[in-house]
Parts: sequence; C-alpha cells; structure tokens
Amino acid sequence: MTAGVVQTGTDELPLGSEDQPVATGDTSWYRLVWSSGKARVGIALLLGFVLVAVFAPLIAPYEGTRTDFGPLLPPSGEHPLGTTSQGGDIFSQLVYGTRVSLLVGLFGGLVATLVALAIGMVSGYKEGSLTDDVLSFVTNVALVVPVLPLMIVLVAYSEVRGVPLIVFVIGITSWAGHARAKRAQIITLRNRDFVTAAKFAGEGTWRIIFREIMPSMTSLVAAGFVSAATGAIGAEAGLSFLGLGDPGSISWGTMLYQADAQGAVAQGLWAWVLVPGLTLALLITSLTFINFGVDLLSNPHLRED
Repeated sequence: MTAGVVQTGTDELPLGSEDQPVATGDTSWYRLVWSSGKARVGIALLLGFVLVAVFAPLIAPYEGTRTDFGPLLPPSGEHPLGTTSQGGDIFSQLVYGTRVSLLVGLFGGLVATLVALAIGMVSGYKEGSLTDDVLSFVTNVALVVPVLPLMIVLVAYSEVRGVPLIVFVIGITSWAGHARAKRAQIITLRNRDFVTAAKFAGEGTWRIIFREIMPSMTSLVAAGFVSAATGAIGAEAGLSFLGLGDPGSISWGTMLYQADAQGAVAQGLWAWVLVPGLTLALLITSLTFINFGVDLLSNPHLRED
C-alpha cells in the first residue's frame, strides 16, 4: 500500500506501509518537546514542584496543619516566613500546599480528559447518528452553563468536603471544550484508509476509535490534558479562596482564604498573601510553558531549529 499522509488539524503525519500514522522522521516526541526553550523552563519548574511535594516532610520544618506557635511572629530561623495570626508556620503550609495543588491538577485534568475523550471521540465517529445528536446536545449544554457558579453550587451543597470531591467536581464540569475539539478532529480522520481497512477487518467501534484513530491525536490529547490540569489547579485555588476547600488540609487556596479572612494585608503580613499567590502563578506558568512544547508535536511550523 503506497504511503500517504494523515492530516490532523494543521499537521500532516506520514503513513507507513499499512496506512498507520508513524512518528515524523527519527525525532522522538520527548526530543521535540525538549527542543522548546519555554518547555525546558516549564519542565524544570514543574520538576521542582514535584520534588517539593514528594519530600515535603523533609523540607518543611513542621507539619502544615500545626497552629501551636506564637501568632504573628516575624521571619526567623525557626519560621523562615513568619507565622499566621492563628499560630501556623507559613513556610510549612506553603510546602505542604504543593501536594494538594499537584494532586488536584493531575487527577482533575485526568478525569476531564477521559470524559472528553469518551464523549468527543464517540460523537465524532458517529457523526450524524442519534448517538452524535445526544452527545452533541449534552456537550452544548455543558458549554453554555457557567462553570464556576456550577462548581460552587456542587461543592457548597455537598455533605463531604475534601480533595476527591474537588477533583470530581472539576472533572465533570470542565470537559466540554476539550470534547468539542476532539469531536472536530476525529471527523477529519474517520474516513481515512486505515480506518476503512479496520472496518473491513471487522473491528469494533471502540477498538477503531481508541486503537486506530486516537494514536493520530496523541498531541491533541496531551495538550488537552495539560490545559485541563492547569484549569484544575486554578479552580481548586479559587474554590478554596472562597472557603469551599477541604478544612482538614492545607492548600495555597486555603492559605489565601485565611489570609484574607484574618486581614493579613492590614497587619503587614505580606508574605502570607504574596508567597502562595506567586507560587500558584509560577506553577500555572510552568504548565503553560510545557504546553508550548506539546504544541510542537502537532504543528511542525512551530518547531524551533
């Protein structure tokens, strides 16, 4: 079978002897991502946050939930960033808060990506059918519903608070945009020769979608996951800042909520406000930079020399 190309969005991926997408040239995907200077900076920053989260008990001098220190202590050797008005060590809270943000970003982005894949790809593959009509209607409804108010309502009226609830709420409210993008992409691929060959071979719908077509959309899926993880981290911080976070754990959002509630700015406790906010912005920036590298996988015109 002669070699051709599969067009995915703005890309053209070469087809092998069996009309299956293969990697472009001899360049591995991780080399393409690493070739972006922004992606290298983002990966280095993200790796730093991961190390802080993993080794939090070794880095933080105290448990993040401890509040038995003197209130409003200035920065010192024992308390590098001082203490809160409730007697908590700000630096320890900052270190342990890294764990919550990374967990919410990872699992919230994963849930949103899985839901978007299941709905978007099945809808696109079944374009024009009753299944497509139903799934498209659900997607359109999810797109027009305001996400933040919906998350606030779901969390506020839940009897149990915690990270699993935050992950679940973020995952089921932030998938629609990614599902729409994946539906549009699979429509351009479902009539390709390798898909037709799989149909003639008697393969089932789910196998064709996830074993034959999805490998051609790897870069789109990866970019969607990074974007969803970034949104999940911001959403968790926003919900916690509104007082809807897990009261039994410490996150950067809960630190900002407590700082605002205790009037940290009025008391001159700038570290209590600025440090978690800047750290949150730095983590989101690192994921945004990584997305620049992921974009290189799907758009050869963006690749740097």
